[in-house]
Amino acid sequence: MGFADMDTRMYAHHVVIDETAVVEDGVVIGEYTVIGAYCHLSAGCRIGSHCKIHRNVFVDHNVTIGNRVKIQNNNSIYQGVTLEDGVFVGTNVSFTNDMYPRAITTGGELKTTKDWVLEDTVVHYGAAIGSGATILCGLTIGREAMVGAGAVVVTSVPEKTLVCGNPARIIKKTTL
Repeated sequence: MGFADMDTRMYAHHVVIDETAVVEDGVVIGEYTVIGAYCHLSAGCRIGSHCKIHRNVFVDHNVTIGNRVKIQNNNSIYQGVTLEDGVFVGTNVSFTNDMYPRAITTGGELKTTKDWVLEDTVVHYGAAIGSGATILCGLTIGREAMVGAGAVVVTSVPEKTLVCGNPARIIKKTTL
């Protein structure tokens, strides 16, 4: 999207959007946010102020991203995921939003959006998720928690803790 098209969108002042990014109608972007190359922001998503959304990031419909959030390259933030203020998401993190995904129904028909149950995931204030981590749906990552690179998170993470491994387990308490 070029800057000439920005007057029809809900953008605050001082927003920078790379010309290769796709921004659908109904997207809200806060001031001083930067959207990198090849990003796709879906209708109804809300991105706060002072955020940095790096290269090749997909933000699904109705996702909420808080203020001062940094999302590194090659991430998909799917419907049902909420990132509160001050969250960091490293490269290639996988968020899921369906606990039992299947391509077809028991009758062999291709599933549609009516055939799945959306599970919400909340990443709370100041939490950090390391590169290559997988976050199963229906969980919370606590305030100021840290998820180590490559961790597979299958249970909620308490605030101010570091989790690592597969499955992720608590390593120690942490501070911001």
